[in-house]
Amino acid sequence: MSSSAPQDTGHRLWSVDEHLADVLSAVRPLEPIELQLLDAQGCVLVEDVTVPVALPPFDNSSMDGYAVRTADVQGASEEFPAVLTVVGDVAAGSGELPTVGPGEAARIMTGAPLPPGAEAVVPVEWTDGGTGGGAAAGMTPASAAPEHAGGEVRVHRAAQARAHVRARGSDVQAGDLALAAGTVLGPPQIALLAAIGRGTVRVRPRPRVVVMSTGSELVQPGEALTAGTIYDSNSFALAAAARDAGAIAYRVGAVADDADTLRATIEDQLIRADLLVTTGGVSVGAYDVVKEALSSVGHFAEGTDGEDVDGGRMDFRKLAMQPGKPQGFGTIGPDHTPLLALPGNPVSSYVSFELFVRPAIRALMGLPESEVRRPSVRAVLKADKALGSPAGRRQFLRGTYDAESGTVSPVGGSGSHLIAALAHADSLMVVPEDVTSVEPGTELEVILLG
Repeated sequence: MSSSAPQDTGHRLWSVDEHLADVLSAVRPLEPIELQLLDAQGCVLVEDVTVPVALPPFDNSSMDGYAVRTADVQGASEEFPAVLTVVGDVAAGSGELPTVGPGEAARIMTGAPLPPGAEAVVPVEWTDGGTGGGAAAGMTPASAAPEHAGGEVRVHRAAQARAHVRARGSDVQAGDLALAAGTVLGPPQIALLAAIGRGTVRVRPRPRVVVMSTGSELVQPGEALTAGTIYDSNSFALAAAARDAGAIAYRVGAVADDADTLRATIEDQLIRADLLVTTGGVSVGAYDVVKEALSSVGHFAEGTDGEDVDGGRMDFRKLAMQPGKPQGFGTIGPDHTPLLALPGNPVSSYVSFELFVRPAIRALMGLPESEVRRPSVRAVLKADKALGSPAGRRQFLRGTYDAESGTVSPVGGSGSHLIAALAHADSLMVVPEDVTSVEPGTELEVILLG
């Protein structure tokens, strides 16, 4: 790596770390609410959940077969089977259970409670299934042959005590900790909560994130392009990224380059937003209307901290990074809703989301600090030539990471409009601010996106 000192641009450059710290300092976890189980999927638990009843709540069979006393099948074989009297059926959910006495057996289904007197279960494949023939392949349905709940069964193999019996409490005991506060509720955790009888749970809700693109040149996918127009990809990318981060995302159609329209749209969206994200209109062009619009929603200042005005504060700044140099951040509205204003170039927008918006979403969810940022690893650059990087900027290059070899390869160029390459990348290669050239074989920090 070769190094160069940062250059003075005439304005204060915020570092990536400073900007992220500023964003996270303004974000507080959402207040907990009680939700139905399926509505709580993806949310963070805010209370320890203990087990009210043991799982399973009773001894039950792990096989379809026959509940028996072990002494009655001791020494049983195909040549000399144990012949037992069948005293009834025990199905899953059975209430009244037959008692299994000496020389007796009960047909039992998987999950059914072990009847009194029984000490083990022999699988049906170890028996003749009550047919008087050879080894059974399965049980005759009770509805088709209720008589097989009686008669005799020949057992061809012995069984040890508790064979094929799931013991009461073998999963969890009453009073055990089922899930600790801070757990993210995925399908297995939802299953456990349901299994112990919890219909609702107290969690921090998934943040509601409103995403909107700005630009009169933007056309919705599916519509016809006219001269000078392009399709709006940013709002789709960022709404999808917000969902991937754990949020409930609302995508607003592209807003034209008109400050009054944008201001009205933002104010309309505040009612359903825990976080607002705009893309485009934060640079220094004559039609960069996000600054103009937000000057009436909350104060903004170029490179300086804003003040609380009209229920909010906005700050537009330049960051020592590429892509994504122009950024805006603040809080707006009576509830001081966080708003992140991202640049409009597709790659700049997406990289900025990963570095700043995703952590904000995860912080709103109440996740621990270790789960707020994307994981990163160290990997060796695999490339045909050295990669250049601007002095004084932390550069984020798209890459593909090979965990087996511990290498990372660049995908596409460094241009902030090259969205096709982004679709094939699974990581971001990080080039430090004081590095201007990275030779093949150099070890880099790699942020994993998958």
